Amino acid sequence: MIKEIRPSGALHARIHVPGSKSITNRALICASLAQGESVIRNASDSDDTALMVNGLNQLGVLVRKRDTGLVVEGNGGKLYAPKFPIPVGNAGTTLRFLMALGAIARGKVVFVGDQRMADRPIEDLLDALHMLGVEAAADGRISKCTVDGGSLRGGIAKVKGDKSSQFLSSLLMVSPYANQDVTIEVEDKLTSQPYVDITVEVMKQFGICIRRSDHKRYEITAGERYRPIEFNVDLDASTAGYFLAACAIAGGEVVIAGMRLKQLQGDIGFINILKEMGCEVEGHPDGLMVESYRNLKGVDVDMNSMPDFVPTLGVVALFAKGETRIRNVAHLRYKESDRLEALATELKKVGADIALTEDGLNIRPVELHGAQLDTYDDHRLAMSFALIGLRVPGIKIENPNCVRKSFPSFWNEFEKLYAK
Repeated sequence: MIKEIRPSGALHARIHVPGSKSITNRALICASLAQGESVIRNASDSDDTALMVNGLNQLGVLVRKRDTGLVVEGNGGKLYAPKFPIPVGNAGTTLRFLMALGAIARGKVVFVGDQRMADRPIEDLLDALHMLGVEAAADGRISKCTVDGGSLRGGIAKVKGDKSSQFLSSLLMVSPYANQDVTIEVEDKLTSQPYVDITVEVMKQFGICIRRSDHKRYEITAGERYRPIEFNVDLDASTAGYFLAACAIAGGEVVIAGMRLKQLQGDIGFINILKEMGCEVEGHPDGLMVESYRNLKGVDVDMNSMPDFVPTLGVVALFAKGETRIRNVAHLRYKESDRLEALATELKKVGADIALTEDGLNIRPVELHGAQLDTYDDHRLAMSFALIGLRVPGIKIENPNCVRKSFPSFWNEFEKLYAK
């Protein structure tokens, strides 16, 4: 399937975005370990979250839909290995969170993913689980992982943070259910640190506080338990960013309904980059509003704390005056695709002057032309590439439905950009 994008002219749109996938999935893990019913309001409706819900159901936790939320019947950590493997697709968060959760289940838990999952890093999580007494293994040839449940002893573990912060987050959430206290020490620099902050805050709301120092050492007391609560998920700042960027590129004004300026998600910081590039972003009675007069300028920015916005910023940079340098995002090579290589390859198809560096990209604006762009089955590439077509005729997006991974209603909201 191929979707062609048509130029829009200046925008005047009001957009709705879903609840945060990252927050929803963390809340699901905490709620599943609590004893009793939790309600997660404004939950993400993404395919990744659906895979997480299915995995929890297979482990013995009942999760069901209610209106725009989810009801979780937590069983206090009494989990059981399912008879059949748990499918995780290409959802890194789902696999990594459920693997740690599987460490407290009875029996051997098996996970199977798409072939791309076999290329994504998991060894650092396996090593940390081994240090905590858990037998876990991965077979990259067939994208299969196994965890021997009921073996989370506790103690001290070291985990590397240079490829993904999800390893640390997954360990933190299950550590209260270890047999003894847990200390986790982070080796190397921690990438995507704001996502760990989200993990710590969600755990706190469910009743468990951890001790940490300088994002390098985390201490969790064994025997503490999550409590069931009603939990409200913030709107997804990552998905809102595509429409803020659309306005930056096409000009006009866009309002993200219900979006707050102050929140835990680190991705809200993208608005500061847009401001630096020449946009006006401010609070609005109806949410968050961006205005643009298409007078963008290039920036030099460290995107380590906002890696999901690198494809979006790369596209915005095509329409700015002056060079844009994106730095400190080498770990993007381990996402749903090798996003750095994919960006360089596909943006060159529209005529972009783009160069790969050791840890990022350099982009210089030039005259662009239409092209058919491969999305590599990567939702963030598909949504970012669509933005080019708002200014450049003839942009065609391959496999547009891959956006379901995080934002099933993306194309419906995207069409609102054409309504005057």
